[in-house]
Amino acid sequence: MTDVSILIIEDEGIVAEDIASRLRKLGYEVAGIKNSSEQALNFLAIHSPDLILCDIMIDGSMDGIQVAEQIHKTKKIPLIFVTALADRVTLERAKKVLPYGYIVKPIDNHDLLTAIELALYKHSMELEKLAITADKINRITNAPVTDREFEMLTDIMKGLTNVQISEARFISVSTVKFHIGKLLEKMEVTNRADALHKIISLITDNH
Repeated sequence: MTDVSILIIEDEGIVAEDIASRLRKLGYEVAGIKNSSEQALNFLAIHSPDLILCDIMIDGSMDGIQVAEQIHKTKKIPLIFVTALADRVTLERAKKVLPYGYIVKPIDNHDLLTAIELALYKHSMELEKLAITADKINRITNAPVTDREFEMLTDIMKGLTNVQISEARFISVSTVKFHIGKLLEKMEVTNRADALHKIISLITDNH
């Protein structure tokens, strides 16, 4: 089981449930299923999943590409388009919102897993390039982070799960959870995704 939560934006109920089932079998957590642009943006105003799978043709006042534009402006959450549409005009529009990948329906489990893992890896590499230091992090915490907490943060930015951090650092999973809990508390966020978004905001505001 991973710590990765994925939001599904898909207006066909059967398709959405099929994707959710596939994600759970692959070990991911389903953050939610939203079938319209309004539902999706209302959910994202409060929650911050680690990744979004978004159909291009969805119900609501906006299509999936317009929803992706809104997400890109605010949260910088990696997004993969899932679509039966593969025409050139649609793909040209989709490219402009810088998605992390495309999955063409009907969905294949191998393609789904590959697209998700590549998107998460690309996102973690982008975060690493931001040259995060403990001093920078302390600007957005209510107390200085410890060396161990900073180590946890760098591991989170690499996309490592609690189990992987435990194995890499030779400490128990419960110790990992303890330090990450303290780190999130100091950053005044409730989950990993919100912590990463706060860091991105810190860096982009400074540029």
